[in-house]
Amino acid sequence: MYKLALIGFGVVGQGFLELLSEKEDILRKNYQLEFQVVAISDAQKGSVFSGQGIDFRKALEWVKAGKSLNDLPGEKNGMDALSTIESCGADILFEATWTDIKTGEPALSHIRKALEKGMHVVTTNKGPLARYGKQLIEEAESRGLILRYEGTVMSGTPLLNLIRECLAGCEILEARGILNGTTNFILTKMSEGQSYEEALKTAQKLGYAEAVPDADVLGWDALAKVCILANTVFGASIIPDPEKLPCKGITGIRKEDIENAKREDQIWKLIARVYRENGAVKVRVWPEKIPLTDPLAGVTGAKNALTIKTDALEEITIAGFGAGRTPTGYAMLIDFIDIHKNLRRR
Repeated sequence: MYKLALIGFGVVGQGFLELLSEKEDILRKNYQLEFQVVAISDAQKGSVFSGQGIDFRKALEWVKAGKSLNDLPGEKNGMDALSTIESCGADILFEATWTDIKTGEPALSHIRKALEKGMHVVTTNKGPLARYGKQLIEEAESRGLILRYEGTVMSGTPLLNLIRECLAGCEILEARGILNGTTNFILTKMSEGQSYEEALKTAQKLGYAEAVPDADVLGWDALAKVCILANTVFGASIIPDPEKLPCKGITGIRKEDIENAKREDQIWKLIARVYRENGAVKVRVWPEKIPLTDPLAGVTGAKNALTIKTDALEEITIAGFGAGRTPTGYAMLIDFIDIHKNLRRR
């Protein structure tokens, strides 16, 4: 019986608990996996702790009704995230707070505190993994703990599990692909005839783009994700600084560029790339014209995709949704199952 603590109870955290509720019987039957949620803490929605387990279904209903977790029955309410981690006695911490690429905080402190307390960790937060991925993995391993982060790249599409499990034994030579769904949606709309400005407004209306969309359209989000791949798959220590790394977004692409590419049987995509050059690991995010025969060319809308070049299997492409409540919550679920499987082997 695992004791679980959840830090961050927004869209992703709620999506994860909804999946736990839906699949609790399957987890028990198929994986002999049982759990109780002992703590939930959120900076805006409050917190609740009970060593005997809280009613997490009621917590979901509570928050959806606009109520604070500080008022949900439990042993203790109102603790901040670090105090919750310090005192909750959980076996696994699920970290789903907001992302700060520049510092990795507050998630970085949450993860380090959990490792210090002997907890395994699952996170969907790009910040800590983009800046400190290699160090955090080494810290977890040195303590005999497991750190999983499937949801940081391509959300619930199981990219990192594919590399870790199914491509074990392969040397990963290069990875290139579409790691930002917002820009891919905008470029798709532009290929359908909209201008950049029209496509951006459509993306904002549908909730794909923020009111200030810089992180997406300038390539910063894709850069963070490709740095996670560089640091966790290629063993690098690259900080995602768009001023020091080759990083260019899609704001300069116009309708005439789209039309010119069509005449050449090509299509524009924002391509994130990690590769080795003269023994060094390099990353790059740049808009590129790619031929329609490229497997990435047919990936439209808000979907993500990555082509992985290996020594043994040549190229493999994986595609799927790169964001959203259920896909990112699912990433936490598959990481939970993965931790359980690994612990059973010990």
